Amino acid sequence: MTPRDADTENRSDRIDRDTGRGLAHELVEKLKEQILAGKMVPGQKLPTEASLVAEYGVSRTVVREAISRLQAAGLVETFQGRGSFVLALPETEGFAVGAERVRTHRDVLDMIDFRIGVESETAGLAAERRTEMQLKAIERALRDLTRAGEKPSGAVEADFEFHRRIALASGNRFYADLLASLGPMMIMLPRTRLEAAYTVSDATHATRVSLEHENIYLAIARADGPAARAAMRLHLANSRARLQQD
Repeated sequence: MTPRDADTENRSDRIDRDTGRGLAHELVEKLKEQILAGKMVPGQKLPTEASLVAEYGVSRTVVREAISRLQAAGLVETFQGRGSFVLALPETEGFAVGAERVRTHRDVLDMIDFRIGVESETAGLAAERRTEMQLKAIERALRDLTRAGEKPSGAVEADFEFHRRIALASGNRFYADLLASLGPMMIMLPRTRLEAAYTVSDATHATRVSLEHENIYLAIARADGPAARAAMRLHLANSRARLQQD
């Protein structure tokens, strides 16, 4: 290999800083690509932090966040003092609830009951385990939700992203996988069954929901697990009450 070829190869390993998706995301994609392609096999140790910093031209903080995300995705496992190791690829088939299976008002209420059990604990774990970068991601999602205003489709996506970011911050990949399988439909379907008094265009309702999300974020920011669990439970219980028919 000539010096020019080597220089070209080194440049190809550098992170694309212009995608707008963040350096940690881009590094995750680089490492995930190698794992899925079999270039890093199960049981193989990942390069050290210092090696990844030098190879991809990013900071140690970015490397640690990327490895944390790979852990959450079930692709690597980290052992204190030993490093991170590639895991066998997870099964592609998993739990999923399609929108076609949530057909009735009863189904929607049951879905919220299910979410109360899952997401209350998810919020508590996020408060206890989240990194600063994950907290900032939750904050950005909250800000996007607040800005969504009267755009129903945008509000649904922003609302789902807020809950998804909390699941990722829990450090438990099963919570993250579960919410990903549910998708934005878990937000959209309840909204389609709200009475006119509870639509996103109603200022009082929008303010109330925004405050509920903000209380969840603030508890996570304070690293207060019990408060985060309570805030998430209250938010979802209020959502259920708004849907409940006499």
